[in-house]
Amino acid sequence: MQTAGGQDALAHKGTMGIDVLWVGVATALILLAPLVAMQFTREVAWTGGDFGAAALLLASAGLACVRMARRVARRRPWQRVATVGALALAFAALWVELAVGVFLGLGS
Repeated sequence: MQTAGGQDALAHKGTMGIDVLWVGVATALILLAPLVAMQFTREVAWTGGDFGAAALLLASAGLACVRMARRVARRRPWQRVATVGALALAFAALWVELAVGVFLGLGS
């Protein structure tokens, strides 16, 4: 099956599970930083809800990057960079807002 752009629609079907696994591993490794920091200082005091929110945010951003990078044409690598960059910027803005409330004052 071909897409409108002439690409094979099922070309990446077999590797999506691997990508999901890598996103899960990367999420777990990133969340190890605050977990280890909590063992050495009282300034990092995350609760289970904090870890859950961070895991959800990291995993959804990672999966969105993987999905969007696959959907962007291979002939134009700058589009991939721009798409993933825009997703990373949105992720960072949301992370900062949830952490300290820079934009709307909704943080802790």
